[in-house]
Amino acid sequence: MEQRMASTRTLIHGDKKGGFSIFWADDGLDTGDLLLQKECEVLPDDTVSTLYNRFLFPEGIKGMVQAVRLIAEGKAPRLPQPEEGATYEGIQKKETAKINWDQPAEAIHNWIRGNDKVPGAWTEACEQKLTFFNSTLNTSGLVPEGDALPIPGAHRPGVVTKAGLILFGNDDKMLLVKNIQLEDGKMILASNFFKGAASSALELTEAELVTAEAVRSVWQRILPNVLEVEDSTDFFKSGAASVDVVRLVEEVKELCDGLELENEDVYMASTFGDFIQLLVRKLRGDDEEGECSIDYVEMAVNKRTIRIPHQLFIGGEFVDAEGAKTYETINPTDGSVICQVSLAQVTDVDKAVAAAKDAFENGRWGKISARDRGRLLYRLADLMEQHQEELATIEALDAGAVYTLALKTHVGMSIQTFRYFAGWCDKIQGSTIPINQARPNRNLTLTRKEPVGVCGIIIPWNYPLMMLSWKTAACLAAGNTVVIKPAQVTPLTALKFAELTLKAGIPKGVVNVLPGSGSLVGQRLSDHPDVRKIGFTGSTEVGKHIMKSCAISNVKKVSLELGGKSPLIIFADCDLNKAVQMGMSSVFFNKGENCIAAGRLFVEDSIHDEFVRRVVEEVRKMKVGDPLDRDTDHGPQNHHAHLMKLMEYCQRGVKEGATLVCGGNQVPRPGFFFEPTVFTDVEDHMFIAKEESFGPVMIISRFADGDVDTVLSRANATEFGLASGVFTRDINKALYVSDKLQAGTVFVNTYNKTDVAAPFGGFKQSGFGKDLGEAALNEYLRVKTVTFEY
Repeated sequence: MEQRMASTRTLIHGDKKGGFSIFWADDGLDTGDLLLQKECEVLPDDTVSTLYNRFLFPEGIKGMVQAVRLIAEGKAPRLPQPEEGATYEGIQKKETAKINWDQPAEAIHNWIRGNDKVPGAWTEACEQKLTFFNSTLNTSGLVPEGDALPIPGAHRPGVVTKAGLILFGNDDKMLLVKNIQLEDGKMILASNFFKGAASSALELTEAELVTAEAVRSVWQRILPNVLEVEDSTDFFKSGAASVDVVRLVEEVKELCDGLELENEDVYMASTFGDFIQLLVRKLRGDDEEGECSIDYVEMAVNKRTIRIPHQLFIGGEFVDAEGAKTYETINPTDGSVICQVSLAQVTDVDKAVAAAKDAFENGRWGKISARDRGRLLYRLADLMEQHQEELATIEALDAGAVYTLALKTHVGMSIQTFRYFAGWCDKIQGSTIPINQARPNRNLTLTRKEPVGVCGIIIPWNYPLMMLSWKTAACLAAGNTVVIKPAQVTPLTALKFAELTLKAGIPKGVVNVLPGSGSLVGQRLSDHPDVRKIGFTGSTEVGKHIMKSCAISNVKKVSLELGGKSPLIIFADCDLNKAVQMGMSSVFFNKGENCIAAGRLFVEDSIHDEFVRRVVEEVRKMKVGDPLDRDTDHGPQNHHAHLMKLMEYCQRGVKEGATLVCGGNQVPRPGFFFEPTVFTDVEDHMFIAKEESFGPVMIISRFADGDVDTVLSRANATEFGLASGVFTRDINKALYVSDKLQAGTVFVNTYNKTDVAAPFGGFKQSGFGKDLGEAALNEYLRVKTVTFEY
């Protein structure tokens, strides 16, 4: 008894039906009488492998069992084979597998899939023999953008696209080839045909190195003639056959707990080094086909070359916005255009949310262990550290941040944030709770802390990378996926961050970045039914609008860090030198573009004049200039509209009767520079006493000696409550004042001292919810209660 299925012939001829025959043994010519036949439908993109896996193997086993039973029961038929069915076709050889281009696309497709793997359908192009594998019909009718590949004899040149190689039949219809084998035997993705060498190799963790050595042992067992398996060892050139491919795949799948691995992967990475790189990418979840194509903007600046992505980042790819819409991002130092950036549209938001949802529900991100998730975040932090000078340079260019401050704070604290939350990944845990038993049975109640799903994060322009990191690190540590909307005026470090997530091996779709307007992108994220959480830093007015949208859409979870008018109270018994130094920092740090900046200083009457004299003396020492100069103290304001707002703010202060001691004007030079400014004699009813400048403007008011409760009442007479401060040597006074101040953070004899482990967030109309610290994790988790009865 023998079995036969001419699957190659079936595919080459484009048969719609295929099958196999079980027949009585003869003299070896396959002409014996038929015992049993089965058939199946041949799908348009079937290959020998898919037919085998879907039909021949499972149904063949069943057929053989059925045939044996029929023989045992004496019921097995003997049906003479028709002459047509008994013909013999020789095995396809490489020289006869050349593609004939003068035929329709479907026929070319059938020829390629029928010759898939062995011997491989081939053609000549680019002065070498190219063998095509993994063909599918393209029925869209639209020719994707790409690079032309001239093919002698073809009806039209092929087109190398992101999806693969588009080929044309003589009927102008298309097929798509995903893999190409070069003449030297190397298999590549068709989409990479015109690309150079692959990207730099991944650096393996200790656990991954252990896995690599275990896989090396598998190769050694399969290739006994190879004395030592090295990175350059080629699986097939070392004598492996197709059956060895199956063995390798199955052994590695078992070794890696059922990792999705296909025979095709071995052909695509035939050397041991390439195979390990492919395997590690899959283990990390970065198993999409092909390398990410990035269209960089390259600039020689700050004694280095920086490379900045400028497109949207959706589903692990940098892509143009719908309609190829773009806008200019401006360098505030001189007002010049840095580059064109893709401007996201509503449809782009929908695509990004869909990618994030798929990554959360179906991707590897939700399947890896919490500890492995932490490893990925640690790796991301390491990459940010490796690129810290480049990131700081981009912050200086795009946001006007003084380079030395950007290196220490904008970037430095971002790195610390990811490392801190990476450590939390495997420490998020629920609890067991004793409850009343449902007698005579018993109960067990436990809680689980789970990620909420797709999160939208909307960040401001003052600390573009740091604000992204404060929210995104906690969001990812909790196991969520995210769509990030950077401020429209400062998108570049967010896009560079997106590139680093790919390099770190964070699975595609987990992080998405959409530069664009708040009214369009931010609004759609707030309204989107598949977004389960919004984290926002910005104005109170916009925060209120986001709250309303989140409630109306699907009652999203929301955390808001909003406006501030933080009071700083300086008592006469303070260390005056320190109070002057920290008072300067409380206002002028990061050009005053600081959410917790001291919006109003209350100085006790007996030291008021001396404090003002020293402050003005220090202000006049400040160097205003290019943020990339290492001795610059004060860079440009973030953007032109903000500069104009600061000028109006100061003009209003003067008009209402406050004393402008220094500053208050634009610096007469190109760019968006504003003088560090000091106002005194500011009374409680004045606009500048109540409203935030968000710039380098110090607002000083007096209070009577010893009148602690009155100054506290004045300090709290605001709807904002983000931060506050007090300077005094009296510990009792410090404790009393810090207890009475209505703000989420109180600084005592210091200012601006935030840390990744300390929760940060406001009271009243400065918002709710926390960034940083363990408390931040709760913003991105939901608690589920589970009760058992036993």
